[in-house]
Amino acid sequence: MLYAIAFTIKMSKKGNHKIDGYFDYVVPPLEGFWWQDGVAGIDYTHKESFQWISVIRLPDFVTKEDFDWAVAEATAKKKADFSKVEFFTYDEGLCVQCMHIGSYDDEPATVDAMHRYMEEQGYHLDITDTRYHHEIYLSDARKVAPEKLKTVVRHPIAKVSGE
Repeated sequence: MLYAIAFTIKMSKKGNHKIDGYFDYVVPPLEGFWWQDGVAGIDYTHKESFQWISVIRLPDFVTKEDFDWAVAEATAKKKADFSKVEFFTYDEGLCVQCMHIGSYDDEPATVDAMHRYMEEQGYHLDITDTRYHHEIYLSDARKVAPEKLKTVVRHPIAKVSGE
């Protein structure tokens, strides 16, 4: 559903719907925001309790009205219900990030390294009910061997108080 909306917006240049400020662009990769209710940070030993929001970033020129047009357009063309897709704005704030190469199951080692670096720089983890574990999937897990997957892992951080 996300890709259908993203490509409808991208290809709007070929139709009658003109978007102010439009410029041609590459549709970005799939991203995911992850959290676990009642857990401080991330507990990789209980993946069954993960909840998530999947997103595809849109260029800043896309307005809510353009997005709503794309939902209606995709619904009509694909004869499918795209009403679950939402226009989502997120101000991520200060983060630490790292490129993880390998299986998703091996991410905890990358996250540990990120957290050590963050602490060495005077920051602490700031995952909350509004700031999430964030992944950007640069590889398609259906087409790439697990050991070659590339995923940007991003965690919200805040300066340790008193520094």
